[in-house]
Amino acid sequence: MVRTRFEPGWRWSTDLAPIMKTRSCEVHHLGHSVSGILRVRMDDGEELDIPPDSIFEIPPGHDAWVIGDEPWGIVEWTSGRVASTPPAGPGQRVLATMLFTDIVDSTAMLERLGDVAWQELLRHHNVRLRDDLNTLHGREVKTTGDGFLAVFDSATNAVRCGAAMTRSAHEIGLPIRVGIHTGEIEYVGDDVRGTAVHAAARVMSLASSGEVLLSSTTRDLVEGSTS
Repeated sequence: MVRTRFEPGWRWSTDLAPIMKTRSCEVHHLGHSVSGILRVRMDDGEELDIPPDSIFEIPPGHDAWVIGDEPWGIVEWTSGRVASTPPAGPGQRVLATMLFTDIVDSTAMLERLGDVAWQELLRHHNVRLRDDLNTLHGREVKTTGDGFLAVFDSATNAVRCGAAMTRSAHEIGLPIRVGIHTGEIEYVGDDVRGTAVHAAARVMSLASSGEVLLSSTTRDLVEGSTS
């Protein structure tokens, strides 16, 4: 979970697009709007306003900006740090395979179970998925509230881990989706950034419940592997 504040006049296409090098924001956002108003324009031209005291979900492929004189304050559960972290200086660029996970319909599940039961189920989810990460040599970068971002040196291990995570989550009654993409990333402290991170998040957002979805780049690497 990440708390973020966007000042009046902030706009994704002005303030982040030059950094992210994409035409629009390619990250899926899920969170709670605390104050201010954000206007979102999807790539197909559809617009919506996110008012205070509301739950929001913004699909990939959008521009967004703060309207009015009040900062837009949010608590974001999914992909907040990926989208809002500015560059902290030059870092090491490496080729890696990124794995994103996400619990399907987590907001509805939270409302149905209540906070206490949900937190206990989420704890079991985190323990089981971390076991799979450790077994298959993945590096946990961060949690996204109800999922993980992890990095692998091996595309094959990432795919095997995604399948193992899906099975583990199913065993405790949680449907998850997994997205995997291989590309160049830059390490910034304990975090990673780059367009490849956005691509991995986009792949995950397109996956169905119980599915491990690969980008074409990762698929080609796995098909060409002899392991």
